[in-house]
Amino acid sequence: MTYRHVIVEADGGSRGNPGPAAYGALVRDPVTGEVIAQSGKTLGIATNNVAEYSGLIAGLELAAEYAPDASIEVRMDSKLVIEQMAGRWKIKHPDLQPLAIKAQGLAPFGTEWTWVPRAQNAAADALANMALDGVPIPLKPSVVEAAAVKEPSDLQKAIQGWGAQAEPPTQLIFLRHGETPHTVEKRFSGSGGDNPGLSDTGRAQAHAAAEYLSRIGGVDAMVTSPMLRTRQTAEIVAAGLGLEPVVDDGWVECSFGDWDGHTFAEVQQKWPDALNAWMESTAVAPPGGESFDQCARRARSARDGLLSRYPGKTVVVVTHVTPIKLMVRSVLQAPMSSMFRMELRPATLTEIHWYADGLASLRSFNVQPSLV
Repeated sequence: MTYRHVIVEADGGSRGNPGPAAYGALVRDPVTGEVIAQSGKTLGIATNNVAEYSGLIAGLELAAEYAPDASIEVRMDSKLVIEQMAGRWKIKHPDLQPLAIKAQGLAPFGTEWTWVPRAQNAAADALANMALDGVPIPLKPSVVEAAAVKEPSDLQKAIQGWGAQAEPPTQLIFLRHGETPHTVEKRFSGSGGDNPGLSDTGRAQAHAAAEYLSRIGGVDAMVTSPMLRTRQTAEIVAAGLGLEPVVDDGWVECSFGDWDGHTFAEVQQKWPDALNAWMESTAVAPPGGESFDQCARRARSARDGLLSRYPGKTVVVVTHVTPIKLMVRSVLQAPMSSMFRMELRPATLTEIHWYADGLASLRSFNVQPSLV
């Protein structure tokens, strides 16, 4: 089976610090929750941090073996490892530096680093303790069977299928909602704010998008964020396409908490330290809001749901700036900081194709229908 995205969970521990040490690691399918592969081994005498890094390396090696083309999110309860791998903390201890270098070499470009509470990393912790207690840790039987038949490389598949009809990709056409009063005034407008509707200009933009999509044709379904501006946009476009929009909460805008309704300048004046922290790390949330990392996990789950429900179909997704940028970043495997370097106009279209083998292609970005 080919995976588009996987989660690596890893942990390590030392009984004595330093003392007898072991690690546990697993690779999980985020769509089904199924464990694809797992591992746990003893390390002899080592520290907790060495064991944690060893678990990370083992998890990345499993991901490379069982999901070689997948993007990765690493989840660990070690704040030290996550912050160091994300580049936010320096790696000063000489014992950890070579382990960090090895992990960096295994992590694909764009790997996401997520700290989780210890209770949410229980599976990897259990594997580490099983190893310390001498309990054998088998791979799942289905994984063992799958490992016996190696997938051909992308190049081999291209050569073998030269001239053959490939499976059609799932085409997601992301439509940002039309203009609102907050759009014009450049105010933060997240899922917890005033929820403004479309302005007259926004409605005209939605009609232009409907006309454009009607001309290109071939749209099979439409989903929309539940917010007022996206539902109003979706209703106008759906009427032109003869479709019924389906509301999907996964495509809602990121929550900006206390900043909702304020301009960037106002936020800079009232919350300067919080704004600086937010600009420096996508793991940081506005006061009372949602971080970009949290929004990314939600949007990725919503995307996987669409790919599962509409294989080979064309779906219009009426959503917001942040989820669209997150999708583009994911396809390009760009760092999360690239979010701050993208600009999307109201009622513009961004098209991404996802193929059955897990590959994806950005076909267009920020297309303004009224100008086409």
